[in-house]
Amino acid sequence: MIRVLFVCLGNICRSPMAEAVMRDLIAKKGLTSDIKVDSAATSSWHIGEAPHKGTQAKLKEFGISTGGMKGRQLSAADFEAFDYIVGMDSSNVRNIRDMLGQPDHPKIFRFLDLTPHRKDVPDPYYTGDFQETYDLAVEGCEALLNKIVFDLK
Repeated sequence: MIRVLFVCLGNICRSPMAEAVMRDLIAKKGLTSDIKVDSAATSSWHIGEAPHKGTQAKLKEFGISTGGMKGRQLSAADFEAFDYIVGMDSSNVRNIRDMLGQPDHPKIFRFLDLTPHRKDVPDPYYTGDFQETYDLAVEGCEALLNKIVFDLK
């Protein structure tokens, strides 16, 4: 079983968007028994909260569920529990590495580094652009899923 953790600042916009998109892609490829996905925050601001209403609305447009998703904070146990720990932006990656005491571990990386964009995913909490976040989530999740499937072979 491969385990993937998406991480952003609050775990209500970007990382739950990526989690939901990845779950959808995994289900469509029949890989639900092979890959588990979760998301977390570097902050404690939204623990226990459902994804942002903008995230929920955008995902609903594409028939993707956020059912059962609740914000949680990254913990030390996550380093051992997950094979891929994916920060949505450079600041998230720095915070993940600091919080987990892993300054150089390759399982921690920035989400879009697997795509030609190689940039941060803008936070729609501030930009209001949930479509951009969705489009980048799809592209990044497809790239990550291709990497995982390749690594499994």
